Amino acid sequence: NKASGHDQNEDGFRALKLLAVLGIALAMLPALLGGATSPAQLPLDEFIKEVQKSYHDVRALRADFTQTYESGSRTRVESGTVVFARGGRMRWDYREPGKKIFLSNGKEVLLYLPAENQLNRSSLKASEDFRVPFRLLLSRVDLRKVFSKFEDAGEAFKHDPGDRVIRAYPKQGEKAGYNRVVIEFNPQLDIRRLELVYTDNSVMTFTFEHIDRNPRLSASLFQFTPPPGTEVIAQH
Repeated sequence: NKASGHDQNEDGFRALKLLAVLGIALAMLPALLGGATSPAQLPLDEFIKEVQKSYHDVRALRADFTQTYESGSRTRVESGTVVFARGGRMRWDYREPGKKIFLSNGKEVLLYLPAENQLNRSSLKASEDFRVPFRLLLSRVDLRKVFSKFEDAGEAFKHDPGDRVIRAYPKQGEKAGYNRVVIEFNPQLDIRRLELVYTDNSVMTFTFEHIDRNPRLSASLFQFTPPPGTEVIAQH
């Protein structure tokens, strides 16, 4: 069933709740571990430490994504391209099944729905009321301060034998709006899949392909001027 503009807007801002977690996870990307031991064979605590160190040289990330949202009998699948950059900047260009844009320039958050001729705008501070701490994106965050517990979760879903799947629980689940996040890493520490379970048991899953580390980006990528006649709605 085709979602209404209201549903897209509501679900769009709800999806923003997980972007802090996604940003943390994507910030963990790259870097091959030294030595003969593969990431899948490391003790969990050591694996978490190596993953944290691996992002230090990452200034920006680009990837193709598929996003699946499941709530009860309702399922929605969307896909497109996402770009993250330090300073709380990010841009999600959705292409299928319909076009829309999520954009943060580090100061404000925009959600543009061309089919509705509508732009939803909120300050970064206001967006944090929606539990969107963009300060965590590509920042040097101690994961132990964000998550209370990590555990191996190879049984969570089918995955390649060489991949490592971990489950993490947020310290403030109710405030964060989700109960747990499950992340699948390949041997190069690229994230193949990120699954977030909300407190109402709905699930948002992202799968990633063609990850490009430190791509050259134009500053204009994080700027957006809506077409004339666009309805602009300020979120508070």
